[in-house]
Amino acid sequence: MYGLARPFLFGFDAERAHGIGLASLEAVYRSGLSPLLARQPRPLPTRAFGLTFRNPVGLAAGLDKNGEHIDALLALGFGFVEIGTVTPEPQEGNPKPRMFRLPRHRAVINRLGFNNDGIRALLRNVGRARRRDGLLGINIGKNKDTPNELASSDYLFCLEHVYPVADYITVNISSPNTAGLRELQEEQALRRLIGTLREEQERLAARHGKYVPMLVKVAPDLSDDDIDAAARVLGDMRVDGVIATNTTVSRISVQEDPRARETGGLSGEPLMNKSTAVLRMLRTRLPESIPLVGVGGILSGADAAKKMAAGASLVQCYTGLVYRGPALIGECVEAIRRRKEAPSRGNLPNQ
Repeated sequence: MYGLARPFLFGFDAERAHGIGLASLEAVYRSGLSPLLARQPRPLPTRAFGLTFRNPVGLAAGLDKNGEHIDALLALGFGFVEIGTVTPEPQEGNPKPRMFRLPRHRAVINRLGFNNDGIRALLRNVGRARRRDGLLGINIGKNKDTPNELASSDYLFCLEHVYPVADYITVNISSPNTAGLRELQEEQALRRLIGTLREEQERLAARHGKYVPMLVKVAPDLSDDDIDAAARVLGDMRVDGVIATNTTVSRISVQEDPRARETGGLSGEPLMNKSTAVLRMLRTRLPESIPLVGVGGILSGADAAKKMAAGASLVQCYTGLVYRGPALIGECVEAIRRRKEAPSRGNLPNQ
């Protein structure tokens, strides 16, 4: 079905197509026709952060910023869906146009800027969701007008409010579309912020009688020294997991494209090698007890398997859905299944 819909959607600008696509997905779900969009993958239970995922393929944050389509997205076969980024107060984000497709490269550039309806609206939407299948992650950020020296107050506010309803929480300090946000990845700033959030996480666990894992999402544009420093902090702070990576500001792989001059984060196929390299480096520098989520450039099942080979416990898709549609989900699950089964088959005697 998506193969028929894609030319229609690509007739609109990227952000308009985004809205039409989600509205259509919701309508299909409410009509009970989701199986026409994607065949449900066979279960592939996967443990990470103390949680059991029905399969290791999830939706990255950014597609459903306000949590308005949780059930419709889970019905596509994802093992988990991450909504957000959400900020304490509503904000419009950056001026339009702010999303651009690069079809030749199977990529997208966006400079949305944490546009969302605020945390209260997100919580209302989560409360309406049935969430019968799959787990829910909530990605939190700071408002654009909150200076970095006060950023922890925004993150603490979001952490406290989403804690009761999230299966896991992601701290987003790596979007390139909020001025100065990536400065929070600098070693001392990161240590202060994550230390503060970890203390609050422990208090919330005691208050609510349950422990909700907290992950940190990092950028793909970190230097080797920056990755070493981030790994030291995240290991010392004993975060529950790391998502590698967000979008990139690099244009090296798309520099000849007319859209390459647009500012914002680049996602899709050109991000695959860069994000996977960061993932692999983090796996060698972090304790094995800290699982990694591989995201960035997954356009096929083979790409998902490469993320797992680089050290990921789970993977996430976003831009790949724009170009491949929901069939990508099951393809990734099956590729990961084959990779998991390969060693046991390889040990069988020759026939």
